[in-house]
Amino acid sequence: MDSKDFFSKEDITNDDLFYSTPRLVKHIDDNACEALTSFYRNFLKPDSAVLDLMSSWVSHLPEDIQYSRVSAQGMNKEELEANPQLDDYVLQNLNENQTLVYEDETFDLCTIAVSVQYLTSPVKVFEEIARVLKPNGVCCVSFSNRMFSTKAILAWRMSSNEDHCNLVSHYFKKTEKFADVQVKVLVQENGYSDPLFVVLGKKGETPIVE
Repeated sequence: MDSKDFFSKEDITNDDLFYSTPRLVKHIDDNACEALTSFYRNFLKPDSAVLDLMSSWVSHLPEDIQYSRVSAQGMNKEELEANPQLDDYVLQNLNENQTLVYEDETFDLCTIAVSVQYLTSPVKVFEEIARVLKPNGVCCVSFSNRMFSTKAILAWRMSSNEDHCNLVSHYFKKTEKFADVQVKVLVQENGYSDPLFVVLGKKGETPIVE
């Protein structure tokens, strides 16, 4: 199998068509949502600037923190307009255009919540994340075992939770911009609630301290 096949999808129609219909639902259960919000708090200080990539109507950020800016990129205007935490957003298909519109060293934290499995050029996206993060900025990529299977890449569909963690870690390391990459299990797989995993990358040479 050619390596490019690992980034293929069952549904090869343009992603813009798939995401044109708003889905005002959460893609992980309440317990996982609460765990993710709690985890974000570790990396947020008052006046933090946050970039929420592949965003929707919920960003899972703590509501009691004052941010200097919360920006988002997503695929559906109605979903993004329904997100009360956003200051601004852009509509952008990262599988067609990986270049982010933001200036260098703009954000303290970048998040990708339960969406990384849909990226077909992930390393290019992660290189852009490194560019727009401030020195020592953190990128937090979370995922569960749920997906839109027809839109997830083959490498994701054919692999385990552990493989997913290794794959996302590889994305970070391939950029050579993130000196500290860590894997966290926020919710263990137990058969009755959604598991939740996080891979963290910190830009620069300073280790992650929670």
